[in-house]
Amino acid sequence: MRYWRLPPSSGAGQLDLGRAAQLVAAIGHQDINALAEEMLKTASALIPVSQCAIFAYEHGNRPRTIAVAGKRGGKFVRDIAQAYVRHYYTLDGNQQIIASQPSDKSDGTILLHRQSSEEIEHPGYRAICYQKAEVSDRVALLLQPAQQIWLSVNFYRSSEQGHFLAHEIARFEGLAVLFAHAARHHYALRGQSQTSIPELMLARLRNLCPSLSKRELDVLRGILQGHTSADIAELMGIRPSSVATYLKRAYHRLGISSQRQLFALCLDPVSA
Repeated sequence: MRYWRLPPSSGAGQLDLGRAAQLVAAIGHQDINALAEEMLKTASALIPVSQCAIFAYEHGNRPRTIAVAGKRGGKFVRDIAQAYVRHYYTLDGNQQIIASQPSDKSDGTILLHRQSSEEIEHPGYRAICYQKAEVSDRVALLLQPAQQIWLSVNFYRSSEQGHFLAHEIARFEGLAVLFAHAARHHYALRGQSQTSIPELMLARLRNLCPSLSKRELDVLRGILQGHTSADIAELMGIRPSSVATYLKRAYHRLGISSQRQLFALCLDPVSA
């Protein structure tokens, strides 16, 4: 895994104006996947790529899928993205990079992160998000549109296409500023409004109690979304008794003892 900061002088390079115009037209489009589709087409004109996925990492919560596109169809890519969001995002090198960056400012910095299938040590993550998806390599553009919020624009290379070459990475550097600005404006127009009330509540709980574990946060998310313990157990792939254990631990950390107190804590303006 390696990542680097994009030089301020990087430009879009040789790009057809008609293609750029279609990309700009997809910003804020009602079709939620339109921007990813146009980014994939724009990149494919210069670099062989097979998939594109845009994620938002907000306030330390589980990421949200903003848009996806792929040569094998959007549903296939979205299913892989859903598995990534539910089970594997904490294993992504993107998380390590984001955690190492200042969280109290957004200065327009664009980071590029390359991660190949061989660099994935976790067998489940590698099997589902790389081998099943027939992905050999990935380049991610990371940008911070606001405090405690990061966007990741990911481009994937298929196994048939092989790994990215040095001159192809250089072309990504040339396109990065265009893609980053498009993602930033799209998020402001469409993506940000998709943030659900339960996720905002969960962010408040995380700020109130940073010691909450990932499992405890996942159980709290389920409660805030109105799911039963059985539903949460099925979503997390654990037993209902384990859900009760994680919930009890979370309540203890938060200094509460009931679901009513949980919602009161989330809605208390003093704790905001």
